[in-house]
Amino acid sequence: MDIALFLDFDGTLVDIAPRPEAVRVEPGLIETLVTLRERLGGALALVSGRPVSQLDGFLTPARLDAAGLHGVERRVDGIVSGGRPEDHPALRAQVARLHEEASALPLVLIEDKGASVAVHWRLASAADTERAEALVKQAAAALGADYRLQLGKAVGEIVPAQATKGVAIRAFMGQAPYAGRRAVFLGDDKTDEIAFASVAEDGGVAIRVGDGDTVASRRLPDPAAVRTLLTAWASGEPIELDSLPAA
Repeated sequence: MDIALFLDFDGTLVDIAPRPEAVRVEPGLIETLVTLRERLGGALALVSGRPVSQLDGFLTPARLDAAGLHGVERRVDGIVSGGRPEDHPALRAQVARLHEEASALPLVLIEDKGASVAVHWRLASAADTERAEALVKQAAAALGADYRLQLGKAVGEIVPAQATKGVAIRAFMGQAPYAGRRAVFLGDDKTDEIAFASVAEDGGVAIRVGDGDTVASRRLPDPAAVRTLLTAWASGEPIELDSLPAA
């Protein structure tokens, strides 16, 4: 089957960690991704909320095609476009304000991604969680229609309004080696649901990782199951999407 494979990173390829920098890449995963990309004729890309440079750091020495910051930046065949912090002065002002106001919340993390910002409260108390969510909502409201707030698993992220994983996948599908294939996207969070819907609308297959309501048609229980599946595909086993568990 000629598919174009798109993979979220956190919660899909790797298990969620208390802090973004603490995720662990399982032994063999990088080799699996490189081998599977070769089997797919290059039609494999990461689609993540992280910057492309962070993905590279976790997956070195591989340099896969990738959409970072929910599609704000994109790399195809080694060429990166988008994602310059200097193009977002209003956002930069809000990032500074978030750092200042969150300084009294020691277990709340402000993750500055340059062209987007994420506020994490996974480790915070209930009171600090409520305050952190209020802070990111206030920042998003102050930025207006040019940006949007995405709420995920113990995180709120502000990204440019035009950037979605669905738009990024469609951009990949418009060029070689992705064009003419069937898109398959694996993701795990609320922020992936927009892309699930657009992939399905375009005739592709969306696969939700983990529990929760979803518009995806298929589901895998956890990142370990994803890694097992990708390893099987990389080893040459048939890519039979209809055999995957229904969502």
